[in-house]
Amino acid sequence: MFFRGNVSGHDFQFHLASWMDAAGQWREGIIYPRWAEWANWGFGEPRFVFYPPASWMIGAALGTVLPWAMAPGAFIWLLLIAAGISMWKLAREWLAGPQAIVAAVLFAVNPYHLVIVYYRSDFAELLAGAILPLAVWGALHVARGEWRRVPLLAAVFAGIWLSNAPAAVIATYSLGLIFVGECAARRSVRPLAPGAAAMAGGFCLAAFYILPAAWEQRWVQIAQAVADNLRPAQNFLFTHANDPEFVRFNWKVSWVAAGVALVTAVAAVFAARKRREFSELFWMLVLLGVVSIGLMLPFSGILWRWTPDLRFVQFPWRWLEIVCMGFAFFIAAAMSSSRKRWASWFAVVLVFAALGAAASAMIRDAWWDSVDVPAMAEAIQSGRGYEGTDEYAPVGSDHYELPGDPDDTERAEGVSSVPAARIGKFDAETGNIVPAAGVRLQIERWSAERRVFEAETAAPVTLALKLVNYPAWEVQINGQEIHAGAGPDTGQMLVILPPGAHHVAVRFRRTWDRTTGNAISVLSALTLLGCVGASRKRGRKGPAS
Repeated sequence: MFFRGNVSGHDFQFHLASWMDAAGQWREGIIYPRWAEWANWGFGEPRFVFYPPASWMIGAALGTVLPWAMAPGAFIWLLLIAAGISMWKLAREWLAGPQAIVAAVLFAVNPYHLVIVYYRSDFAELLAGAILPLAVWGALHVARGEWRRVPLLAAVFAGIWLSNAPAAVIATYSLGLIFVGECAARRSVRPLAPGAAAMAGGFCLAAFYILPAAWEQRWVQIAQAVADNLRPAQNFLFTHANDPEFVRFNWKVSWVAAGVALVTAVAAVFAARKRREFSELFWMLVLLGVVSIGLMLPFSGILWRWTPDLRFVQFPWRWLEIVCMGFAFFIAAAMSSSRKRWASWFAVVLVFAALGAAASAMIRDAWWDSVDVPAMAEAIQSGRGYEGTDEYAPVGSDHYELPGDPDDTERAEGVSSVPAARIGKFDAETGNIVPAAGVRLQIERWSAERRVFEAETAAPVTLALKLVNYPAWEVQINGQEIHAGAGPDTGQMLVILPPGAHHVAVRFRRTWDRTTGNAISVLSALTLLGCVGASRKRGRKGPAS
C-alpha cells in the first residue's frame, strides 16, 4: 500500500464514507453520531445506530490526524499488530517464547486476514478478529472458575460486539461452545456461572449500541442485510450461482478455506504428540475448528435457518476467523513436538513462503484505486453525498428513488436544481418535488442532527426537506410538535405549513432506547470496575493472611 496506494475491496467505500461522515460530525460537536448525514446523496440514513461504532470511530480518528489517503493503510497495520499481540497472549501460556511468537505472526498474516485486507476491505471484521484470541483466552480462564477474569472477558466480548455484528454473533456462539465444552470435560456445570456472568456483562457494557440497534430494527428494512446473494445459503464453500463475479470470489475464498483447513488438520496431528502440555486449549481449538468448518458446508443449512440470528453472519466462510486461530496455534505447537529442530523451522519457513505466495497473488489480483479517497472527500465536501445502504433505509422508503446520484443521468434530467436544494416543495398533483417558489426561506442552522429555518408563505404549502423521514426525527413548528409526513416511495420528509410566518425546528431526538442503553452501559461499567477493585483488594490481603 505504501507503493500502490489503497486497495479498494468490496466494503472500502462503505467504511471510508462512514469515517469521513463521522469525522465531519465531530467538527460539529457531535461526539457519538447516530445519523449519517451524507448518505443517500445528502438525504441521510440511521447508519450509525445500527453499525457498531468502534471501527468507524477509529477510522475517523485516524483520518483526523493523518491524510485520508493514509488512514486505511494505518488502520490495517495497527490491527494486524493488535491481532499478533492478541494471539501471542493466548499462545504464550502453553508454548515457549519462540513458538508463541510464531503463532502470533501466523495469526496476524493468516490467509483469511489477507482475504479481508486485499479483497474485502472489511475493516470492522478485521478489528473484531484482532481481539478474538483474547476472548478465547479469557473464556478458558473464566471456565476454570477464575472470577477475577470475568470483567476482562466482559470487556473483550463487548469490544467484539462494538466492532462487527457478524463477528459478534460468531464470538457469542463460540464462547457458548467453549463453556459447554468445559462443562463436558469437567463433568460439571460450574463453568456456566462465571461464563454467563462474563457474557452478560459484555452485553450490558455494549448496551448503548446493542439496545438501540435491536429496538430500532423495526424502523428500517434490516431484512435486506440477508437478501439475495447475502443469504448464507448462497455463500457456502464452492457455491454455484448465476452471478459469475459472485462465484469467482466465492471460489477464491473457498480454496483459501480448504487450504487452511488442510494445513490446520495436518499441524494438529503433529501437535497432538504433546497435547498433554496444552490439552485444554488443544481440544477446545479442535472443537471450535470442526464446528466452524462444518458451518461452512451446505449440510449445515438447517442450522443457519433455525439458530437464532446466525443468518446475520451472512457469509459462512466468516467462520474462518475461528479456524485460523487453530491454524496459527497448531503450526507453532507442532514445532515444539518435533524432535529435529531444523525440520520444524524448515516447515515453518515453508508455511510463511506459501503465505507470501498467496499474498503476492492477491496483490496482483486486487483492485487498486487511487481515486476512491479523493472522490469520496470531494463528494462530502461539495454536499453531493454518497450512496446509501439497503438495510438502513426506513420502512416504506426506496433510497434508489432519491435524486442526487451522479450516475443516474436519466433521473437527473429536469431535477438538477432540486437535489442540491435543502428545502423544496411537494406537488401533490404530480407527486414530484419542485423548487420552493412562493415561499420565503431563511435557514438558521443545518447540521447533521438539527435543521432550523424560518418559512413564510401566503398559501398552504407542503415543504419537502432534503432528509429521509425516520421516527427519531422530531419536528416543531413555532414550538409545537407536529407529525411529519413522508414522500411516496422516497420517504423524504414532508412538513405541512399553513399560511403565515413560521419557525421550523427539526432535531434528531434521544429516544428511550438510547437513554436506557446508555444507563445500562454506565451501570455495568461501574459494577465491573467495582469487581476489579474488590478482586485486587482481596489479592493484596491474600499473602498477608
